[in-house]
Amino acid sequence: MESGKKRRLNRIFQKDNRTVIVPMDHGVSIGPVMGLVNMQSIVDKLVLGGVDAVVINRGIAKSVDTGNAGLIVHLSGSTKHCPDPNSKVQICSVEDAVRLGADAVSVHVNVGAKQEDRMITMLGNVACECDDYGMPLLAMMYPRGPSIKNQHAVDVVAHAARLGAELGADIIKTNYTGDAESFKEVVRSCHVPVIIAGGPKVETSREVLQMVSDSLKAGGAGVSIGRNVFQHENPTKMVKALSALIHRESSVGEAIKILGESE
Repeated sequence: MESGKKRRLNRIFQKDNRTVIVPMDHGVSIGPVMGLVNMQSIVDKLVLGGVDAVVINRGIAKSVDTGNAGLIVHLSGSTKHCPDPNSKVQICSVEDAVRLGADAVSVHVNVGAKQEDRMITMLGNVACECDDYGMPLLAMMYPRGPSIKNQHAVDVVAHAARLGAELGADIIKTNYTGDAESFKEVVRSCHVPVIIAGGPKVETSREVLQMVSDSLKAGGAGVSIGRNVFQHENPTKMVKALSALIHRESSVGEAIKILGESE
């Protein structure tokens, strides 16, 4: 791997080759939801918790100080109001991200969506640009569309992850398949690090922490969890709990104690 890309990846992954990423690109797709009204405030809370990197859009990256956290600039988007919200288009370039001082860029692809062909073309083109600039690429690969009956089924998740790796991504973000044994198949068939998405906001922190713990046992390289972190009542503690699981191999019970919650 060329030195520029390697150096940037080292600012996202710790020495254990794992990472805690919090995506906050939701302002494009669903607007200024709870937790993302004041972006500097939430970034400060995440940095205080020890987050390894954040994902934000270019306009936010211009004005927010991410401190010692890695900066991942998101390059694609759509809104919930368009006729096909699953169709992501490119809204920023790799060159723009370089000017912003990004440590990586990210692209969202919905595998199985009506506009899948356009999205994988975008991913392939961005991957080539990233190689030119020595910029790591995080591909958010989701099985999502008319032909997908179960977004967490191991066959479609493994296919989505492998597709992203085949097209040149350096990190794959995808759905957790529900248990460690099936997720092992996803990790085993993908030659780049695989991290899990958090999905919709859940009822309890234990659900999130248990999912993360199980994904690590399957060989996962960490997380890219948004709403279950930035909408948590204490985002700083939630990042600390995730970091304990991911970087210190703490138990779920120990992570829950960091949150100050009862088992």
